[in-house]
Amino acid sequence: MLSLFAWMVPLAPLAGCLACTFLSLRGDRKLAHIPAITALLISALFAICLIAFGAQGDTEQGVTYSGFRYLNVGSLTLDISLKVDTLCLSLLTVVTSISAMIAIYSKDYMHNDPGYARYFAVFCGFVFCMTMLVLSHNLLMMYAFWEGVGTCSYLLIGFWFRKPSAAQAAIKAFLVNRVADCAFLIGILLLAFAIGKTEIASASFFARLDFDIIFKAVPFLVRDYPELLTTIGLLLMVGAIGKSAQFPFHVWLPDAMEGPTPVSALIHAATMVTAGVYLMARLSPMLVETPTVLSTVAWLGGITAFIAAWMALFQDDLKRVLAYSTVSQLGYLFMALGAGAIKDLMAVAVVAAMFHLITHAFFKALLFLSAGNVMHAMGDVIDMRRFSGLNKVLPWTNILFGIGAAALAGLFPLAGFWSKDTILSLLADASSDGEYGTQFSVLLGIGFITALMTAIYTSRAYFRTFYGAEKLPEEAGHHAHEASWTMLAPMAVLSVGAVLVGVLLGPTHAIANFLGNHSEHHEQMWVIVASTIVAFAGVGIGYFLSKMQPSTATSGAMVAFADFGRNRLYIDWLYNVAIVKPIEWFADLLGWFDTVVIDGLAMQIANVPRLCGLLGQRVQNGRLPGYTYITAIGIAALALWIATR
Repeated sequence: MLSLFAWMVPLAPLAGCLACTFLSLRGDRKLAHIPAITALLISALFAICLIAFGAQGDTEQGVTYSGFRYLNVGSLTLDISLKVDTLCLSLLTVVTSISAMIAIYSKDYMHNDPGYARYFAVFCGFVFCMTMLVLSHNLLMMYAFWEGVGTCSYLLIGFWFRKPSAAQAAIKAFLVNRVADCAFLIGILLLAFAIGKTEIASASFFARLDFDIIFKAVPFLVRDYPELLTTIGLLLMVGAIGKSAQFPFHVWLPDAMEGPTPVSALIHAATMVTAGVYLMARLSPMLVETPTVLSTVAWLGGITAFIAAWMALFQDDLKRVLAYSTVSQLGYLFMALGAGAIKDLMAVAVVAAMFHLITHAFFKALLFLSAGNVMHAMGDVIDMRRFSGLNKVLPWTNILFGIGAAALAGLFPLAGFWSKDTILSLLADASSDGEYGTQFSVLLGIGFITALMTAIYTSRAYFRTFYGAEKLPEEAGHHAHEASWTMLAPMAVLSVGAVLVGVLLGPTHAIANFLGNHSEHHEQMWVIVASTIVAFAGVGIGYFLSKMQPSTATSGAMVAFADFGRNRLYIDWLYNVAIVKPIEWFADLLGWFDTVVIDGLAMQIANVPRLCGLLGQRVQNGRLPGYTYITAIGIAALALWIATR
């Protein structure tokens, strides 16, 4: 029964994808939401059933359900099986349930779009790939669906492909992830090679990449190939930070806003960007033996959390504020995982990261869907400088956005408060370590500063959008109104999660017990008090800033600080100058070489008969009998020459 439950989780979205594709081909686009929503609800139901009835074990153990043999060539075999344990279930339930809510919301949001059926087909395909990624029992199988998620994200970000900015954003996301995924693949192949050198080498190359075998091989790799293991960990880390948009690969995620708003909620809340965090958590029994890798992960997370919050402070596009917020919050997750550099804290680090991943999924999906309501009512305008005072126009959205914003800002007792403080308390514990204490003391400071900036930009966006004098853009016309109940109902479900998930999983230690972490770890009271003060101070500052005009003069240092944030710290400009432009120049050079040299040489060869004058034109006349006659003469001459030899 549990095997059936496990297989139904990914197969239901796959069936929904095929059904929507069939409807798209038939032209029945208006019905596409029915199989999509039904399939995603079924998937969520079976994921919940797996938790209710099934999988026992911790992050290192679980149950593997065999499926079928995908590849069998000589000694190379690759099986498609599902590994179900508490770690995968914690993410699987969030992915399926939130995806179902976003699909219900999409029914009305996308109802006038000519690509309605195509949207739901790719949506279901995205969820299928993500669930298979989470359930993969083998690292290579995970990589295959990792690339499937990337392909579906390309199709969703560039859904409005006739819009140049959307097409460019899709290409940017695809290419940036390909760079990181190349390192990921190299790391996978090196890992298989290294395991093949140990005493537990498997007869099959692919079988060496089963997670159970990887973890069994770790002691041998630590003993015999410690430097190689560190290199492998760094390569796998590059794949993770690429998918989860960490510095220096963070540049693709804000531009992904060019897709439909429900797509933004899907990618940012519960699916694609969490894959990197999940990969690091899944491989934690191996990475715990590579403190250098985890220390690097922590620093990259801290840098990303800070610079993304800095950028979010000075964005006027509501969706971009939320996009940079996602990048920043993912930085918190990587800081938490990086605390595993201290072996005794590895289990706690995984719990803290997964806890914040779960709470963030609920309130970030809620915030993006709320932004979608604003955009829908404002005639696709999302620039906060062009509207304000929407609390009367969108009363329910005002309440729901406020709940999500309070959770993101870390206000007590909402979900974000509990999970954020778990990470800060973890960093505080790590700061007392003799070897890594200084590093994590700095990261703890970065965590508090980022928490302050998070509360500032979140409250600034909320108050600027929903309070103040009512102002509507001309694109809204006279039809600005609240979203339909079909759109508000799933948002209400998400708001319940944003309020209750934290208190249900955190203080009760339910998430720690579920993930098999029975170590004694409690949030430190001074961290809770300090973060509460920081959160409320940030809300106050954000409220004050929401009243200020963007052109308000400040000191020279503040102007420079704001300009850097507004221009994304000029990182995109630097990439354009240092990477994109040289590649374009080189491509132009190759194009010139191909056109002038290669094509020119080919044309000159073709012109040889013409250059030979009348005789050449008579011989090369395009008539097959003449060519046959000349060929026969040539063969006869060759035969005569051979005979005379």
